[in-house]
Amino acid sequence: MSGFSTRPAWGDVLLTALGPAIWGSTYIVTTEFLPPDRPFTAALLRTLPAGLLLVLFMRRLPRRSEWLRLLVLSALNIGIFQALLFVAAYRLPGGLAAVVGAIQPLLVMALAWAVDSRRPVRLAVWASVLGVLGMAVLLLSPTTVWEPIGITAALAGAAVMAAGTFLTQRWRMNMPVLALTGWQLLLGALMLAPVTWLAEAPLPAMTLVQVLAYVYLSLAGALLAYALWFRGVARLSPVAATSLGLLSPITAVLLGWVLLGQSITGVSLLGLVMVLASILAVQWAMAGSSAQSRRAAMQAGKSAIHIK
Repeated sequence: MSGFSTRPAWGDVLLTALGPAIWGSTYIVTTEFLPPDRPFTAALLRTLPAGLLLVLFMRRLPRRSEWLRLLVLSALNIGIFQALLFVAAYRLPGGLAAVVGAIQPLLVMALAWAVDSRRPVRLAVWASVLGVLGMAVLLLSPTTVWEPIGITAALAGAAVMAAGTFLTQRWRMNMPVLALTGWQLLLGALMLAPVTWLAEAPLPAMTLVQVLAYVYLSLAGALLAYALWFRGVARLSPVAATSLGLLSPITAVLLGWVLLGQSITGVSLLGLVMVLASILAVQWAMAGSSAQSRRAAMQAGKSAIHIK
């Protein structure tokens, strides 16, 4: 009987899943509570306060050898991605923006497949295809409005975040999760600052609701969600972590149903089941991949002992 568990670490999975679930609320908060037509301002105010708080709290400077990689990750995971995310959020219905972004898991898994073609990874790729198809069944209809700039931003954002997630796991920087999160948020915000200054007018006087919406996006949507996400990326495979990103559009759809009265039909429920089944299938497939890796390492160790 094998001593290797084929079950994923459900505690890590559930904590990581909270990040995308929180991100799914970004769309409804943006369209219902933020001042109109200020995507770069929203991205900046989401990331800068959270980044400053974490950096000051952790007081951990990156090593000299880590700065280049940290700048690349900050640009991909925060600076570029947040700008594109809010452009899509302002221009598309929340559900549509989220489902276009749902191609991100497929992109990460294509990268993973390129470097690891074992059977569990192939199964995870096909399971993610099922998830994206489920999102299409859930959301797309003949009445869907395809706003070109919003769609382009959502697609580009998915590609950028996929690259950032893959590189975060591959590089595995020697920093505590909160320090890594804080520096990425802060550096990404500094990249957003000149774009915001040049592209958008200053904010008008805001209502209390708008202020609270920005506070929520920063403390929950950036500080908490990214800390949980980077923790998960460090503990799970990039494929397993990224598949949980499908929870973001699920959350967006459910919030639209609960708060805005948007309908969920029988076909939509089928899509919802397909997405959830896809997420579970990916977790089990990648647990099998991890078990295979541990077996290979054990066998290699035994062979080395015999050679000695």
